[in-house]
Amino acid sequence: MAEPFNPPAADLPGKPFVEKWVPPPTSKLDIDWAKLRTIELSLLDSPDPKVVQQLVDTCREAIRVDGFIFLTDYGVSYDQLNRQFSIAQYLHRYMSEEDKERLHWNPDETGTFAGWKPRFGWRRDKGAPDGIEHFNYYAPQFESMDRVPTCMHPFWDEIVAFCNYLTYSVNRRLLKLLSKVLELPDDFLWDRVQSKQGPVGQGYFRQALYYPADDDLSRRAGGTRMNGHCDYGTTTMLFSVPISSLQIWGRDEKWRYVPYTPGALVINIGETLELVSGGHFRATRHRVVDPPEDQRNEERLSLVLFQASEGDLRMEPAYESPLLQREGCIDSQGAYREFKRLRDKGVPVPTNRQWREIQIADSHHPTDAAPNDTIVIINGAKHIQREYLGVKILLPA
Repeated sequence: MAEPFNPPAADLPGKPFVEKWVPPPTSKLDIDWAKLRTIELSLLDSPDPKVVQQLVDTCREAIRVDGFIFLTDYGVSYDQLNRQFSIAQYLHRYMSEEDKERLHWNPDETGTFAGWKPRFGWRRDKGAPDGIEHFNYYAPQFESMDRVPTCMHPFWDEIVAFCNYLTYSVNRRLLKLLSKVLELPDDFLWDRVQSKQGPVGQGYFRQALYYPADDDLSRRAGGTRMNGHCDYGTTTMLFSVPISSLQIWGRDEKWRYVPYTPGALVINIGETLELVSGGHFRATRHRVVDPPEDQRNEERLSLVLFQASEGDLRMEPAYESPLLQREGCIDSQGAYREFKRLRDKGVPVPTNRQWREIQIADSHHPTDAAPNDTIVIINGAKHIQREYLGVKILLPA
């Protein structure tokens, strides 16, 4: 049975006082919420095979249909989680201007989001205001304190322990469950796909703050704070928050808000697992938009760990999976279909590192110009088409 999270003490000598994060109120409006299934991760340790199989069946259906799940009972308590939100709140209140300049990100050149993102676009140079700030911790940040905001130094032991637990306990158990869905050995995805160097592997941990959008920003961005996209890693681990801004694109081609589930992780499947599963796992398009009207004046604090695969791998379907051997691959959607098109031509598919870095380097906010976008109409609906390394990506506009 998995051990629960046991973080370092918050009251050790030398740690400054941290004001407790107070979750803002939830929306009281009548909203057509996305209906996601809930996975109680602790049931994976049940001695009853029927309980485990029922969990696998629920996960299989959720991943095929939605690509998103709520993950509960995963080992981190509500108070422990709120401590991490309080630390993130401290970052956004007390990070020095000197550190913001010294640790300023440069995704154009690095192909990563590492460092400080100011609230002015998704480039190194200052762009149009977008009201989003965050700090992103990659492996180099965990290897050198010089790359970490000074105000975070006293809490570094807590951040490292938190990320280690999410990666080596929560995500490992989640990948075990997904391996069972593919009817493969329990550690197949962990051993063969997941990156495991340091607390975040080749992924990254983000502490983000979305400021309320003023009328000008809402008008310029059409109410969108982050464009629709699929994540390119293995799993994305987003902690549910009361401010409803995350929306997912449903099978009925409608955007719906994801509801708040206190203490839960909102898990979505990345394109890496869509490829490995031969299309049986769904990398679902999602976006961040202005919240409902009764939350428009609230800040949205966000914590997320983007898990990543080994960068040098060229992802192929796990043909040894009995599920794939029995049912074949599903090439009706997304990255799997496009990668299959390249393989059928005898063209090597991009490595995982190439795939994620070219998309990061081309990231932009809805207020930015998008020179690589082509507008196409499918079934009467407008979509955005982009092409990276010979792979076409289709996103709802």
